[in-house]
Amino acid sequence: MVPSGTVLRCLVPTLMSLSVLASLTLIRPVGAQTPAPSGSPAQPDDLRPLAQNDSILSLQGGQRLMDDATKAVNGQNYPLALKKLQEARQVYNQLSNFYQQLATSFSGIDNRVADSQRKKALETAQMRDQATYQLALVHRAQNQPELAVPLLVQIVQSQQPTRDLGKKAYQQLLEIGFVDSPFPRSAENGVSPAANR
Repeated sequence: MVPSGTVLRCLVPTLMSLSVLASLTLIRPVGAQTPAPSGSPAQPDDLRPLAQNDSILSLQGGQRLMDDATKAVNGQNYPLALKKLQEARQVYNQLSNFYQQLATSFSGIDNRVADSQRKKALETAQMRDQATYQLALVHRAQNQPELAVPLLVQIVQSQQPTRDLGKKAYQQLLEIGFVDSPFPRSAENGVSPAANR
């Protein structure tokens, strides 16, 4: 027979270990989500970090940079505006490239996914071109037209000269003096727009 003191000396550490283990299982990891109340659907967006509003690699992140740039321009803080616009342009360009790569990867495999990613690529490319246009305008405001020219040419190439933003970019090139042929030509110049097609 084992003396009762020996049993107690063996039992106490075991019980303490079990109580510590039990309390550790009750502690939630840092950042864990509170389970949704029964009957309400779980919210998977809460678990996706890039779906959050504070992510820089998102449409919202790019828009925050654009808003900061607008405030800087309104306050005539052009160096800050340049920095924010360059960052926004980079974010939108990366997003557009990533979405296009995904669209290409899913093409022929799942057209629904490919079309969705292609649409996002076009949307973010449009935002990139808007940021690029604003960046060119800030360069002009700082009397640096030579820095605006390559940005404006990129916009005309991306948007095409017939789309609104492409026309605006070409008009800026005309005002700077980089190009000398107005577009679109008006009927008063003796050439109808239809004749240029």
